[in-house]
Amino acid sequence: MQRVAKRAAEGKEALDLFDEADLRLESGNQGRTWFVREVRLIERHTAIGRSYDALRFASGLAAVVARNSVHEDSRGRLAELLRAAFTAFGSGTRPDVVYLKSLYRFARDEGYPVKEEWLPALRSSERALCAALLNRPLAEQTAGAEDAARLTRSLEKYLRGHTDILIE
Repeated sequence: MQRVAKRAAEGKEALDLFDEADLRLESGNQGRTWFVREVRLIERHTAIGRSYDALRFASGLAAVVARNSVHEDSRGRLAELLRAAFTAFGSGTRPDVVYLKSLYRFARDEGYPVKEEWLPALRSSERALCAALLNRPLAEQTAGAEDAARLTRSLEKYLRGHTDILIE
């Protein structure tokens, strides 16, 4: 919980949806309710809001991460993934591809064999397209939005059926 009125009175800006921040928490009732005592803003990803598609895909990725708790050992990798993904979403370049890459990396980093099971199960033409989407920088992407959407749906279907990752 964050007392927004108090922060506004102190002349401090409230946190926004995709902000990265260092928080100091306190609890007055043995850990049942926590309050934000101190906030240090690390990075603000306001550029995401300039594109509806970027906002939609960034929100989708954030929802997947929020639904799935990760082991303490994975939190550093997850923070790096989110930092890179939100920066890429903010660039406005191919948010659909950013989402696919991020979802793939999230599953891989959580130890699921997406490279060994999901990719080989695709048709050979789809594997080549997927390899290009996953390995090329955003500025060099040539695949159409329909292709990226089809591969994303395929990955989401695989994750629903073969992993504990909650997509929706």
